[in-house]
Parts: sequence; C-alpha cells; structure tokens
Amino acid sequence: MAGDTKVNGAGPELIRNFETLKRSDVALVGGKNSSLGEMISSLGAEGVPVPTGFATTSHAYWHYVDYNDIRTKIASLVKEWQEGKLSLSETGHMVRSLFLRGTWPADAAAAIKASYRELSAKAGIENLSVAVRSSATAEDLPQASFAGQQETFLNIRGENALLDACRRCYASLFTDRAISYRQMNGFDHTGVALSIGVQRMVRSDISGSGVMFSIDTESGFDKVVLINAAWGLGENVVQGTVNPDEYQVFKTLLNDPKVVPILQKKCGAKAVKMVYGDSQMPTRNVPTSKAERAAFVLNDDEILQLARWACTIEKHYGCPMDMEWAKDGATGELFIVQARPETVQSRIDTAVLRTYKVNTKGRVLVTGLPVGDAAVSGRVCLIESAKDIDKFVDGSVLVTESTDPDWVPVMRRAAAIITDHGGRTSHAAIVSRELGVPAIVGSGNATYVLHSGQDVTVDCSEGDAAYVYEGISDITTQTIDLARLPEVHTKVMLNLADPASAYRWWRLPADGIGLARMEFVVTNAIQVHPMALVHFDKLQDKTAKREIARLTAAYDIKPDYFVDKLARGFATLCAAVYPRPAIIRMSDFKTNEYANLIGGAEFEPKEDNPMLGFRGASRYYSPLYKEGFALECRAIKRLRDGMGLTNAIVMIPFCRTVDEAKRVLQVMADNGLVRGENGLQVYVMCEIPSNVILAEQFTEHFDGFSIGSNDLTQLTLGIDRDSGELADLFDEQDEAVKWMISRVIKVAREKGRKIGICGQAPSNHPEFARFLVDAGIDSISVSPDSFVAVKKHVVAAEKADS
Repeated sequence: MAGDTKVNGAGPELIRNFETLKRSDVALVGGKNSSLGEMISSLGAEGVPVPTGFATTSHAYWHYVDYNDIRTKIASLVKEWQEGKLSLSETGHMVRSLFLRGTWPADAAAAIKASYRELSAKAGIENLSVAVRSSATAEDLPQASFAGQQETFLNIRGENALLDACRRCYASLFTDRAISYRQMNGFDHTGVALSIGVQRMVRSDISGSGVMFSIDTESGFDKVVLINAAWGLGENVVQGTVNPDEYQVFKTLLNDPKVVPILQKKCGAKAVKMVYGDSQMPTRNVPTSKAERAAFVLNDDEILQLARWACTIEKHYGCPMDMEWAKDGATGELFIVQARPETVQSRIDTAVLRTYKVNTKGRVLVTGLPVGDAAVSGRVCLIESAKDIDKFVDGSVLVTESTDPDWVPVMRRAAAIITDHGGRTSHAAIVSRELGVPAIVGSGNATYVLHSGQDVTVDCSEGDAAYVYEGISDITTQTIDLARLPEVHTKVMLNLADPASAYRWWRLPADGIGLARMEFVVTNAIQVHPMALVHFDKLQDKTAKREIARLTAAYDIKPDYFVDKLARGFATLCAAVYPRPAIIRMSDFKTNEYANLIGGAEFEPKEDNPMLGFRGASRYYSPLYKEGFALECRAIKRLRDGMGLTNAIVMIPFCRTVDEAKRVLQVMADNGLVRGENGLQVYVMCEIPSNVILAEQFTEHFDGFSIGSNDLTQLTLGIDRDSGELADLFDEQDEAVKWMISRVIKVAREKGRKIGICGQAPSNHPEFARFLVDAGIDSISVSPDSFVAVKKHVVAAEKADS
C-alpha cells in the first residue's frame, strides 16, 4: 500500500497505512485508528498482534463533504435543531441523507480502492473480507469516550461494497446518539471529522471475540484484567445482545510462570452468535448450540495471553485501557482489534469513597450484573421497542431488553436502567457508567417481571450481583475522605464474607482481611454439601441428586466443582488486599446449617444443641466429614500454590483442645497444607475458654490467634447468644470477657504470636477499640461500614497512650 496517498498527488493525504500512524495522529485519523497504528508500530515487537489495514484521513472526510457541497447544509440543520425548530431524529435523518446521497470524489475513491487491492494482495486473497470502522477525530479522549457512537461494518468484500460502507460510516457521524453525545460533552458538531479504518477481518465468526478492560469496570480496582467473551463476531458483546463469559485475571502475578492467576471464570448464556452472511446481509445472528452455551469461549492459556497483552498495552499508554479482541477460528490466533483509554474509573478521585446502603429491602424481583455502585429508588418505565422511546418519563427507571447506543438520549434522563441482556463490558454498560446512571444488565427477565408504574429500588451497591427490590427503600450514603485517615500502629482489617463485594472496598486503607468466612462462599456460590459431591453416586435423595447434576454439569468429577468454586471465591478476596494478609476461616457450619445445603441431610447427625455440638475442628478429622475437609484443603492449596495467592492464612475455628489442634494440623498436612511450607501460616480462633486457659500450649501449634468475641462471650457468661430472653445479659464488654481477652493478648505477645479480634464487638461498639489498643492487640478486624469509626477510635487511643 502507498503509505501516504494525496489528493491529485500533491495535496493533503487521503490514506494512511496503520503502520505509519501514531497516537498523536488523532486529529488526522481519530482515536481508534491512531491507536491501532500506535499498537502496530510500537507494540508489535512486544508480541501484541493487531490485524493490519489502512485509514482514510480527516482530509478525505472534508474532501467528501465539500465535493458534495454539504458543509453549510450540515451547519444549518444542526443550528435549527439547537434552536428547537427540528427534532433530534429529523436532524439526524436529514444530515445522514446528505452523506448517503453523496458521490465519491474520483481521487478519494481511487485511493481507497488502491489501498484495498494492496491489502488483499498482501493477504493473497482477492476481495479480502475487511472490517470497516468509524474513528472520530474527537474520539477516545481522556475526558470523553465516543466509543460506539459511530458505526462499524463487518465482513465487507469488494471495492464497491467497501465504498458504500465508507459512505455509511461518514453518515453515522450524525446518528441521533452521536449528535446527542457531542452536544452533552460540548463538542462542535461541524468541527469533528471522521476517519475510516479498513482492517483485515479476523475469522472470529467461526470462533469467538469480545471486550477487555485493564481495570475492574465497576470498582476501579486496578489489579485485575476483566475479559468478556462470546462466540462469533464481537458486535454482540459490544452492543450487549448476549450475556457473555466473564473472566478476571490478577495482574500482579501474571509474570509468574508457576501459577495461573485467573480469579474468576463465569460461563455466560451466549444464546446467539454473529456470523458471516452474504452480499445483501454481510453478517447475521444465529442461535448457538447447547454445547457452545455450556462451554467457555477461551481456555486458560488464551485468557492469560490476553491479560498479558492488556498489561502491555496499559503500560505503553500509561492509563487504564478498554480493548477489543478476536480469535481467528481458521488459525487459532488471537488478535487485539481495538484499544482506547478507559474514561470512567480512571477519572474518579481515588482519595474519596462514596458508599450506598439500602436499609429497608422489599421482595427481590430481579437480579443481574451491576453497572456502577449506587442505589436508587424510582418508578418503572418499560420501553420494549426503540420506536416507543418518546414515551419515556424523565427520572424513571428505564426497563428494556437491551440499551443499545441509540438510546443514549433517554439513558441520560433515567434514574436507573435495567436490561434483560448484556454484560459488564457491553456498550450499553459503558455508556451508563460514563453517564453516572446505575444500571443492571443481563437480568434475563426484567421486561417479563417488571411493569410500568411500579415502584422499585435498584441496588448496585452489593458487589458482583445487583438487585431490584419491590417498593421505595430507605437509602443512606456515606462519603469518606480517605486522604484524611491517619496512620495507626494497631492494624485495622476488614471482615469480608462475600467475594462479590471485595473490590468495592479496595480503596479503604485496610491492613488486610481479618476474617473471610468459608460458610458464605459455600452457601452462595457452591450450595452443595461437600460430602454429597464425594458420594454423589450413592445419594438417596433423587431431587438433590438432580439439582447437583445440574449445578455441576461442567465438571466430570463432582468434587472438583467444590474445589474450583471455593478457590475462586477466596481468590477474589485475597487479590483485593494482596500482598496484605487475608485470614480464611475453614468451615464452621453447625450441623443444622450443613443439613440445609443440597444433599446435606443424608450426612448430618441431628443435634439438640448444634451451637456446642459437631462443629469446627472436631469435624475435620471425623470420618463423618474428613473427606469434605479434604476438599476444603484442596481449594486452599489451589488458591495458594496454583493461583499464587500466598497471602492467604488458614484459620481453624472452635478448636477445643490441644490434642484436637494436633490432629487437625496432621489432616491438613495429609492433604498438602503443611504449616510453614510455602509460607503457610495457620491461626486458631480464640472463642472457647480453653483457648485462653491453655493459650501457652496453643501457641506451640499455631502462628496466631483471632478472638471471636461472640462465642467467647457466650461461653464465658454461659449465655445462648440466640436467646431473646437473655439478650440484655449478652455483653462483649463484660469484665469477665475483657479479662479473657486481656489474658490471651498477653500470652500471645509473650510468645511472639500475632493476635487480633474478628468478632462483632469493635463493629458494634467502636469505643471498645480503646480497650483493645490498651491491651496491646495487633489488629482489629471490623465490617467495612465500621472501618472509619473504629480507625478514629484507634487513633484516639494511641494518642492517649503516647
């Protein structure tokens, strides 16, 4: 291809090869094309593959505009719209018609055809299939993203089809959404030109493609790469018409060849895929097979490769990036086909944390994936078709099947948005995020369950899952100035149970996770009793067996389901605070709670007092549960050794005797978890008076203590903590309980063992922190919403002691 094609051989250049472009060429070829050129010229040597191609320049755009004498007409039509004489749709339609009826200047047409022929010859294919992408000259700026505002046309073949697609690209500079977006961001409609990128098609129609971010799109957590994937061409992921696979990769450990730091793998429904069509319809959507819906689009090696490229691209650009990728089904090769700066999370002030809490919750009506982390209440306005957009009531909760970019003028007027389809990297999600409008995507059934006029609360504040509650809820917000939180000697950690909410709190200057409860992950992510998986073939309960078969359909070996889900659940928590410690408490279900898990009733004895019965350490070496505990150990070993998250510390709950401690440590070692090996630390819960009385002996077998103030109070005072009649007597600040706590802290410090507290006392009574600091405790672990209050009490206590 000729590197610089000029008007009449002497004027401004009309065509530029990608190889000759740099990101500084935004004014010439727009953000998208300048970025493609930057990657090809600068990152090719670092192994980032980008399909080659060429771009028309802004000179070519203005040449087309002036050749067809439409510059003044465009300005006049836009002015009439701004003055209220024309509607947005009328303006857009009339301006687009000017472009679509235009003819190509002979030199511009010749330059495009020549470059296309050369691109085809280079590939050795006559009439090469190409992607034709729009790239506006004001696109992908740090302060605004024009991504998806203009059109992309895939599988274009032949010179005439290419010229027609280019003409349609020019017209798409004036879609309703593009006009509205420029107006909202203060861009001059007649000052933005359009470049067209013509790029060799990757045969992802017979494989898969998707979108990738070098940052978590909802929380802004900058240590993960988020990848979405679906079968076929990528437009379905971008436009949000499918629910894609989602993968999360921990960037910090990507270059360690001994580990596979894939934190999450979620299989999306992927109901349809976009494939090649014919000359009349270059692409079309077809249903996916059952096998495709059940399978992941990418294997682990491919996920890691994409994540490494994301890190390379982010490092080169010096900012978080939004990328598109595609896999060629003919060759098996992966390609990056687009990259632009991420424009939402990267602009948020990381020193300020704003949180939302829904205090009164009605019945759950709909669930889905959250966009943003806010919570709002409002009245539903259900719009089933784009032709009914004018019926939208400002300030309502917009409910529709998919919020494609044509809906931007309505989206910006909504209190919240709920869609049936789409993933967290769909264009609809990106726009909602940029507009600051909370949204729930991929709900599956919102348009079926909800109706116009219905009062609902949209809650995106709870992590990876979002909820629509019935009715208007009481919502409170809190703004925390993180920069003003002082340093303290006593560590303040977090009690976190839900892996889905881990990233929500990454900005808090916490010293790690003091308590991560295994029961939460088992109940919510796994749902199945581990022994029912070990003995699946022998299950008597046919209903439970069918449900387990459904949940574990992707796993040939049923116990692998438990190990995989548990390891990935804790991986998210550990990554959120890495390399600071994350203390994981092994399972502490009571028998009645275990029995409520799917298949659990067959494996649990009936007890009159489960609180003081077969729980904690006593289960781990018992024939009734030893095989289940082995799965817990396998999950922790995979977390630490397989994924590399060695900041995970194991904690043993309800360990009654020193002999029991020895037996548990031996069972752990038999399952590959050897204390001290690969830095493994093992803590014990201090929640039984025997843990305090024999504290010196317990320090010989454990690396630290974590005080469980709830059970320690219960067993010291002889009070059933669930008894309503005795509620007034249950007091973690009772002098007997405080004596117990002071005593074990003293022993731990004398023996050089870490000691913290993870019970509810400091969260319920922040002033209790003063007593703990005075006693010499190493760390206090609290719920996130108590973090600031407890930290302030610790500061006051340390100042008083100094």
